[in-house]
This record gives sequence, structure tokens and C-alpha cells, in this order.
Amino acid sequence: MSDRILVVDDETSMCKFMQIMLAKEGYDVEAEPSSIKALEMIKTGDFDLVIADLMMPEMSGLDLLSAAKQERPDVRFMVMTAFASVDSAIEALKNGAVDYITKPFKIDEIKIAISNFLEKRRLQEENVSLKEQIIKKNSFDSFLGTHSSVIKMKEMAAKIAETDSTVLIRGESGTGKDLIAQAIHNHSLRLGGRLVALNCAALPETLLESELFGHTRGSFTGAVKDKEGLFNAADGGTLFLDEIGETSPAIQVKLLRALEEKQVTPIGATKPVPVDVRLLAATNTDLEEAVRVGRFRADLYYRLNVIAIFLPPLRDRLDDLPVLIDHFLRRACKRLKLPQKKLSAAAINHLRKYNWPGNVRELQNVLERAVLLGRTITLEPKDFPQKLAAAPGVTPVDSASPTNPTLESIEKAYIYWVLNQTDWNKSKAADILGIDNSTLYRKINKYKFPKKSAPASVAS
Repeated sequence: MSDRILVVDDETSMCKFMQIMLAKEGYDVEAEPSSIKALEMIKTGDFDLVIADLMMPEMSGLDLLSAAKQERPDVRFMVMTAFASVDSAIEALKNGAVDYITKPFKIDEIKIAISNFLEKRRLQEENVSLKEQIIKKNSFDSFLGTHSSVIKMKEMAAKIAETDSTVLIRGESGTGKDLIAQAIHNHSLRLGGRLVALNCAALPETLLESELFGHTRGSFTGAVKDKEGLFNAADGGTLFLDEIGETSPAIQVKLLRALEEKQVTPIGATKPVPVDVRLLAATNTDLEEAVRVGRFRADLYYRLNVIAIFLPPLRDRLDDLPVLIDHFLRRACKRLKLPQKKLSAAAINHLRKYNWPGNVRELQNVLERAVLLGRTITLEPKDFPQKLAAAPGVTPVDSASPTNPTLESIEKAYIYWVLNQTDWNKSKAADILGIDNSTLYRKINKYKFPKKSAPASVAS
């Protein structure tokens, strides 16, 4: 569709010349010698650009610009003026004109000026559209579910997004804490800044300190140049620290200082650097217990826990399974370029009987596996891993069994089962579990798994 241009000039010959010249460039052009009639056209028409002469008898170009802006604030004006009236053109720019052209002008000059303006406008509109798409994609609607706990959580997150308060996002692994962090940033006043994310459990203490606060050249072996820390990278935006409960006491001290003083000191530096960062932190651990036993600083905990958001585990909102299943099936089939698949009623009921210790992330992985391996369009219970029916130490949620395993025993059993299924390939197991290798190693040490033999009390 061609750009629409309205030319307004009391000289009929100029109107005709401009109309013919611009039409040859592919524009949809209308020309009007009467500025009063032109104003009516602007009120009812949708023009991409109005080119108006400044000196007209009925209504000057400045008056036309002012009147048009009152009717259509988004109207875009380019003015034409004699060289001796450049001051009037500058006045027009102050009143909202986008550019001015001095008469007499060269044809190529006006062609280039119009083309450049329309191209710039097109890019601006594309950027706005892209920004809106990104916001929509990463909005609170991206956290799927209509369970009351989900609705309340999203309502609270939406309210606090517009503030600048520190937020502690709590929930089990795989519940979608990163989605909520992204949505909070996208609905905050810091949208123009960056959202910088880091999983604190993915790095050892020495590397984590450098990543967070940066370092100077020569501050330690291998520091061959200055490095900007993530606090500096997120300046003016948001810093999201996942698994903050896994940080060491030394890192916790520096985090507390950064939050309270709003400045950081890179490793090897002597002067602090001011930073303007909103912190979002997430954890799947019991921070209160960690504080009680001395693994987490109480002062940092209270500084982080200004506002807490709790993400419900999947087993507590199984009514959301159908919408989650539909979403992940569509996405997996599209990404893998496979025909759209669906689940039978028996398959959905089969999935409802599982506790989902890995939450939504585990559901996504299970469905993608079924899409890849299932031979039919309609997936049945047989297309899903046996673990869903009889994972060691896991009791289906509607089972009549009197056994009531703890969450820790469920996690212990599931991790051990995945390790055995992958022949103790820890990288592969961590990928299936949706956790980092370092987290998996800590879990193995915590539960003291005997390699390739059943744990002594896996369901205890």
C-alpha cells in the first residue's frame, strides 16, 4: 500500500507539479490549493504526510499546522517556505512540523527529504510494533493457567511491577520463576533498560563474584582486561538473580552492600561504582530454614523479602493441565515441524495422576518426548514414560494408597530414577531434570546416592 501524501499550496501550478512528481515516485498524492478545504481533508483522511506552504492567504501554513494538530495530533507536517522566511520554518518545527523545504528547491532534494522521513517513520512504527509483540509475548499472560492461585499470583505481580521494590520470587524448580521475572520487568518503569539474568548456582563463588561485580585488569590470574559486572550491565534496568539461596556468605555480604548503598566495587578496584538497578531474586529453597541454620544471612533475607511472590507447584493446580498441554503440544509440533498432535482423554487422565516434581518444565519435556516418539496423531498413555505411572517412591495424587511421601522423598526418588535411566550421564540427567549440573551434583551429595544401586530409603 502506497504512502498517502497531501500537498497544500495556494499556487495551483505548484500543486499540480508536486502531485505529478510524487505520483511518479509511487506515492498516493492529493493536492489542494485551499488551506481551509485541506483542513477538512486532514480531519477525515488518513495521510502519512502533509506538505504545506507557509505563506497562504486563507490560512497560513503555521495556522493550518496548529489546527490540524488539534484535530489529528498524530498528523505529520512538512512545510515549504521561501529562503527569506526560514525563521517561520523554524517556528513550524517548534510547533510540531517534521521538516522544512526552502523554495526554490531541487527536485532530488525534496524526493530524498520525503523518502527519508517516510522510511524513518516506517522504522519507528516497526520498532513500536516489535516492542509491543515482545511485551505481549513476555507478559503475565505467558504464565498460563486459570487456577485461583495463579490468578492471585499474577494480579499481585502486576501490581508490584510498576513499583521499584525488590521482589523475591519463590517456588519449586520448574514452576516458571523466570517467566514472572521477565513479565515484571516488561511491565515496569524500567522497560527501557535491560533485564540481565544470572543463575547463581551455575558458577563457583570466585567466578560468580566477577560476573556480578566485575573486575579490573590484573586483579587475579587470567584477568587480562577490565570486565563489566552484571550490576553495571543492568544499570537503569533489572537484575534477576535465580537460585539466590545457593550463594556463599561472602557473596551475600557484597549483595547486601550493593542493595543498600546502590554501588558496587569491582574485584581489584578501590573506588565503588554507582548503579541504579532493580533486583528480582528467585529461590526454590526454604530461605527461612537457611537463615535459621546459618546458611543465609538474615539481613540479606529481610532486604530481599520486601515483596514475596509464591508460584504454585503444578500438582496443586492440575485443572490447568489441559491448557498447558495444548500450549506445549502446539509449540513442540511447530518447532519440530511435525503434524499437530493431541492427547486422548485417557492420556490426559494419565498425566493427572502424576505428582510432577519437576513441575511445568517437566511437563514440557514429557510432552516433547511424546511428540517425537509417538507414532499416531492422538497420543495415548503408552506414549509416555513409565515413570509417570510408577516412578520409585512417587504416589499418584488420587491414589488410595495410605503412603504420603514428603516432597523431599519425591525429589530424591525422581532424581535417582533419571540418573539410572541415563546410565548416570549427569549432563543428560540434569538436562532432563531441568537443572544445572552444579545443582545436580549438590543433590547427589545431599542424598548420598549409591551409584547404580537402589537408595536405602528412597521413599522414607
